[in-house]
Amino acid sequence: QVQLVESGGGLVQAGGSLRLSCTAASGRAFSAYKMGWFRQAPGKEREFVAVISRSGRNRDYADSVTGRFTIDRDNAKNTMYLQMNSLKPEDTAIYYCAADETPPTMATKPAQYEYWGQGTQVTVSS
Repeated sequence: QVQLVESGGGLVQAGGSLRLSCTAASGRAFSAYKMGWFRQAPGKEREFVAVISRSGRNRDYADSVTGRFTIDRDNAKNTMYLQMNSLKPEDTAIYYCAADETPPTMATKPAQYEYWGQGTQVTVSS
């Protein structure tokens, strides 16, 4: 069991930046979990944004955010990050962090994650 709490969302103008954080509380080491970011805009399905492996050595991104977003983790601080640069209005959504202990490591589907945070709103104005 792991509890996840996101923070760092807010309102930003197009072209701006935000840094999201996801802090975990668990009886197991944070490094036991693969971690991912997803987002959900109104009226749309939850979609993959980025994933990072347990050690942090491997990362994968959705095509829509590649080159603009960076996922990272600090296992000593039980925290994952999403640095979002060059934000666009279409990035507006609730952003969720997710964790899971089981394979596959580089999972991109919501069903491949067991634990979820409550979400943080990101709004990008044009």
